[in-house]
Amino acid sequence: MGDRWALLVMRELLLGPRRFGDLRASLCGISANILTQRLEELEAIGVVERRVLPPPARVQVYALTPWGMESEPIFQALGRWAARSPRHDPRLPISAVSFLLSLRTMFDAPRAEGLRARLGFRLGEEEFVARLGGGQILVEAGPVAGADVVFAGSPAVMAAAVYGGVPLPALEAEGALRVEGDRALAERFLGLFPLPPKAGG
Repeated sequence: MGDRWALLVMRELLLGPRRFGDLRASLCGISANILTQRLEELEAIGVVERRVLPPPARVQVYALTPWGMESEPIFQALGRWAARSPRHDPRLPISAVSFLLSLRTMFDAPRAEGLRARLGFRLGEEEFVARLGGGQILVEAGPVAGADVVFAGSPAVMAAAVYGGVPLPALEAEGALRVEGDRALAERFLGLFPLPPKAGG
């Protein structure tokens, strides 16, 4: 678990199974050999398993085992701790999965009181859906069709909007972000994820 890249590989699987190529694309800088080694090691200890998707896909994917999925609170604790760093910069590059997991980590239920909605995210080539309701947020990979609002842009741009305080009109004017659907809901959604106070040093 302490080997380089191991935790990052696990993080990228927390929203569901992924193909080898998708994992490598999300983990900037990892070589195919190292990714293969880490997946084999995590599989050997019971954290990761290989699956074959049903027809018509029939491709091999990697997924966390039920025990592997129990690790999410570890990532949430690390995320909250890291966000308290005075040097934390929400505008830096971030993977799609890492951004979406941060929503589950930073979600402030009281701010979402009475809110029920389905939000879509087109982040690069991938689509994800967040469901708000009952003081919870559920995020998973899936088509955005039928969502109340859809955000389309890079994960880093979405992080800048949610955590960096960059206004939606500014990002839209730059062509970095596109928002479709309920505009008021989009604006309210951005305010549901306050960052923790910075560490005092």
